[in-house]
Amino acid sequence: MARKKKELPLIENVEIVDVAAEGKAIAKVDDLVVFIPYVVPGDVIDLQITRKKNKYAEGKPVRFISYSPNRTEAFCEHFGICGGCKWQVLPYAEQLKYKQKQVEDNLTRIGKIELPGIHHILGSEKTQFYRNKLEFTFSNKKWLTLEQINSGESFDNMNALGFHIPGMFDKVLDIDKCWLQEDISNQIRNFIRQYCYDKNYTFFDLRNRGGLMRNLIVRTSTTGELMVIVVFYDDEKDQQQYLLTAVATEFPQITSLLYIVNQKANDTITDQEVLVWKGNDCIYEEMEGLKFKIGPKSFYQTNSEQAYNLYKIARDFANLSGDELVYDLYTGTGTIANFVAGKAKKVIGIEYVEDAILDARVNSQINKIDNTLFYAGDMKDILTQDFINEHGRPDVIITDPPRAGMHDDVIKTILFAEPERIVYVSCNPATQARDLSLLDEKYKVEKVQPVDMFPHTHHVENVVLLVKK
Repeated sequence: MARKKKELPLIENVEIVDVAAEGKAIAKVDDLVVFIPYVVPGDVIDLQITRKKNKYAEGKPVRFISYSPNRTEAFCEHFGICGGCKWQVLPYAEQLKYKQKQVEDNLTRIGKIELPGIHHILGSEKTQFYRNKLEFTFSNKKWLTLEQINSGESFDNMNALGFHIPGMFDKVLDIDKCWLQEDISNQIRNFIRQYCYDKNYTFFDLRNRGGLMRNLIVRTSTTGELMVIVVFYDDEKDQQQYLLTAVATEFPQITSLLYIVNQKANDTITDQEVLVWKGNDCIYEEMEGLKFKIGPKSFYQTNSEQAYNLYKIARDFANLSGDELVYDLYTGTGTIANFVAGKAKKVIGIEYVEDAILDARVNSQINKIDNTLFYAGDMKDILTQDFINEHGRPDVIITDPPRAGMHDDVIKTILFAEPERIVYVSCNPATQARDLSLLDEKYKVEKVQPVDMFPHTHHVENVVLLVKK
């Protein structure tokens, strides 16, 4: 006999007291901490516990008794369903306050090192339409909202083009208007979806692996260039041709129209052949007169305008005079390396992804930068004592690792290299704080500058300057 599922309690009249990780907020019920999405500090709610552990619980609001004075209206019709932009109901000034606090708490509690005063967070001038890249998924399993289910409407067409529902790997929310990327992205997505409806094109069935339409990627740049990548699953040449012709005709402003046939198990395109239907095989971004090539597989910071501010801070912290050897770790497509090269004697960039290093070299060539060198490989395998003995001890190290932070071996090599200054750019202040505590053996933190790259989310970047003790 199956065990009866334990009924979890409904708790009335609970005040939200703080903001937590992952865009959730906190309520305290007796000694129990409860994490709740889509609420803000000051809200008073009836709370349904959805999951209970020994030391904490998760829940959802079932009724708002009163709203916080620090609350604003969500501007997106998909708020609360698609899983993105969870802080839309928090005024932007409040978002920045909590991001600043997140940086301070992480550096203090995890780093446990001596800190200077932390500079006030640099907010993003754009808080809507700030992204330069979005990826959408075609699915034959549309996510239905409670309102749709209860409407009595019949849903014969279960195809959708939009974002995956969190925790539901094969369910996709049909997106009408997304506020993350400039509106041409919405126009292109909605046109393609309607065309596919009209022509009875099949949408991808993730469980059974079949269907024509798989993914859509739209990339924009501040130079006005526009890249669209249509990813098919079934290799139906006629249907592909009709769709791509229609898109090219409807949107002549597309400068790079590309397509891929991806029949493997996952959606990543890094190992796929990209074919040009119309225009160029790349777009370009510009920064201080420098051009950066962005191919379909290239990484580029997704908030272009704020990336410029981030890189300026990193360059200012590096305090280059023109005589320095700079190591740029986790260089990606060499954006930071090329950005600081004009103020350095030589810059050596290291990155795991080989395609990114090829882009980095191209970016140096097109900008006539001749004092950069780039190496591809695992950071802990390349950045060794032998490498430093061969290329010289760096005067400055700039490091911009992924969310997991730096490998212990990389930190040991940095400590061996003993640069005068380290500029640590991080998208995860928690792992940054852990790394700073290890670097504390020889370095002290001199400056800290948080930067907001992603309004309406809990994510925050942080730039730290370390100097040799």
